[in-house]
Amino acid sequence: MTDVLRRGRVSLAFGFFAQGVAFALLVTRIPAVQDRYGVSDALLPVFLAAVPILAGVGSVVSERLVRRLPPSRLLRWSQPVVLLALLGVGAGGRVAVLAVSLAVFGLAVGALDASMNMLGVSLQRAYGRSIMLGFHATYSLGGILGASLAWTGAHWDLALWVSYLPVVVVLLPAALVGSRWYVDGDGGGAGKEAGGGAGGAGAGIGFKVLLPLCLVMTFAYIGDSTVSNWSAKYLQDVLGSSEQLATVPYNVYMVTTLIGRSVGDVGVRRFGAVAVVRSGAVVAAGGFAVVASAPGAWVGMLGFTLLGLGLCVLVPQTFAAAGRLAAQRDGRPGASDAAVARLNVFNYVGFLIGSPLVGALGDAWSYRGAMLVPMVLVLVTVVYARSFEAQPDRYGGGHERPRTADVGRGSNGL
Repeated sequence: MTDVLRRGRVSLAFGFFAQGVAFALLVTRIPAVQDRYGVSDALLPVFLAAVPILAGVGSVVSERLVRRLPPSRLLRWSQPVVLLALLGVGAGGRVAVLAVSLAVFGLAVGALDASMNMLGVSLQRAYGRSIMLGFHATYSLGGILGASLAWTGAHWDLALWVSYLPVVVVLLPAALVGSRWYVDGDGGGAGKEAGGGAGGAGAGIGFKVLLPLCLVMTFAYIGDSTVSNWSAKYLQDVLGSSEQLATVPYNVYMVTTLIGRSVGDVGVRRFGAVAVVRSGAVVAAGGFAVVASAPGAWVGMLGFTLLGLGLCVLVPQTFAAAGRLAAQRDGRPGASDAAVARLNVFNYVGFLIGSPLVGALGDAWSYRGAMLVPMVLVLVTVVYARSFEAQPDRYGGGHERPRTADVGRGSNGL
């Protein structure tokens, strides 16, 4: 079973990586998509908002599907759909094609995000130690690669389908091959039914129990969407940087996110999830404070660097905490899968709220003042940090332990 878990971990990490590449290729080429289809400035926000809304729908549907199917099967087929939908965005010629492609992309991304994190949570429980941040680090790495490929396509003025096709040709078969080694919550591979999915498990985990984690997820993505949507404009319009320098903060943010997630699991193992989450929230809030008070572009860049180091730990640990809480309160197979799917919806809630909130406050008040709002919201995470604490389990300890249901029958409990 040791080899099974290791192969499952590597294949799932590649799934996170592929998703990071695909998502970055879409969001960083929005201006090119708008030009290709002739979408007006008034209509563009409708298309952009539809993707996270439909992703939320996909995540809700996933919660129901995993009651009958193993998450590995859902992930195996949702990832190719995301890649093909991305290619559809780049290859279409009519607005109707764009609308259908984005709708399919949104629905599939919701299922993909939910199922990836379901498998990540169950693998972490099987390992008995923190590995969740590592999966999200590979997502960040994929995002950096995707953004770099998008820059190359824009620099050479390549057609969208020319930029997207090689990526899909490489990633799609690789993802399908890698999906053979996915490990579900029972330690079985993608070909096993995982005992018929969750079997309705997770129904006893109410929204009220998950509410603190849902708020943390929302606030984290409000902060993340603030950086992704407003960092360039803020540096150029408020801090007076050049247009070229204004493109740097988001890249710095992505790199520091990768660094933070790469070492974050070690911090969780040594200091505990509560300390890591609290530290991350304080660092992120400090980053927003530096951005809001920065006298110039380089100090503002320092603030965005702190934001990457602080925000990067919150989302992976929130998924891990939800899975752990569900497993402790409802021991049925798949209980954590339902909790992860519900929590994943608030990923998109935060993304939808963050950018319009900062924009509205910036227009009505000031963009410096607007940066203080996500700062306060992220600080609220400190209040809810206790929700990330591992509760004593049936072994009498507060640490995650591998359970027979997680690592397969006869396992020596790696």
